[in-house]
Amino acid sequence: MTVETSRIEPILAPRLLPPNERPSAEGARGEAPGAAGEAGAGAPAASPRLEARAFSLYYGKHQALRSVSLAILPNSVTAIIGPSGCGKSTLLRSFNRMNDLIPGVRTEGEIRLLGADVSAPATDVVELRRRIGMVFQRPNPFPKSIFDNAAFGLRMLGLRDRTELEARVEQSLRRAALWEEVKDRLNRSALQLSGGQQQRLCIARCLAVEPEVILMDEPASALDPTATARIEELVLDLKTRYTIVVVTHNMQQAARISDRTAFMLGGELVEHDETRLLFTRPRQKLTEDYITGRFG
Repeated sequence: MTVETSRIEPILAPRLLPPNERPSAEGARGEAPGAAGEAGAGAPAASPRLEARAFSLYYGKHQALRSVSLAILPNSVTAIIGPSGCGKSTLLRSFNRMNDLIPGVRTEGEIRLLGADVSAPATDVVELRRRIGMVFQRPNPFPKSIFDNAAFGLRMLGLRDRTELEARVEQSLRRAALWEEVKDRLNRSALQLSGGQQQRLCIARCLAVEPEVILMDEPASALDPTATARIEELVLDLKTRYTIVVVTHNMQQAARISDRTAFMLGGELVEHDETRLLFTRPRQKLTEDYITGRFG
């Protein structure tokens, strides 16, 4: 199935890498062992860093996710798109068991981090959430200093040495592309920062505890275009060190920053593929209808 180029080109045009710098499409439609919903033979060379296997979730009697199987490859950006209420944020929160905090939630299937079931009885949920960090839709800095915000997770993990704290805070702020803007006012309230700076501070707070995976739930939806561009540039830089999963309503953003894209509808994974292939040659009619604006 090929989408009319004139309808989809505006989505793919902004800031996509040239074809010679993009991963080869050969084998791109393969999936890692254990993941469903992919067409074609072959499998990616890398094993999944994070994986959902026939994963379903219920809020009481309401089924929000329906047997989702999705493999997230290391050092890549995976975008999850779909209309409101399709289950994309529910799936994102399932990766580090944030949904455990909601009464009446129950699950079926598995979520695996490096092959280990995160729902196993022996799982340390605090350690799991250190390894799989979360950045929320709206910036949520604490009413503390910039330094104390960046150091919050480190202190929760028991780090008290001031010299090491300062070094780790500086490192995380540099990785979040914020250090040069705040290095002379670390003791000022984080609430004095702009919205975009606050979001990068929240990213720095996540990075400080050295996660393996970063989950981002529409991280730029509340920001202006300039701040959004900074977040997108940061995501592209961070994938060299981390595995990133981004939920977004913005298909242009998915095209700009992601290596692979998953389309969800009605709690189901409709299609998951290399981003350029999904936007230009979707296999499913539902995917084509969504990305060309026929619904959603």
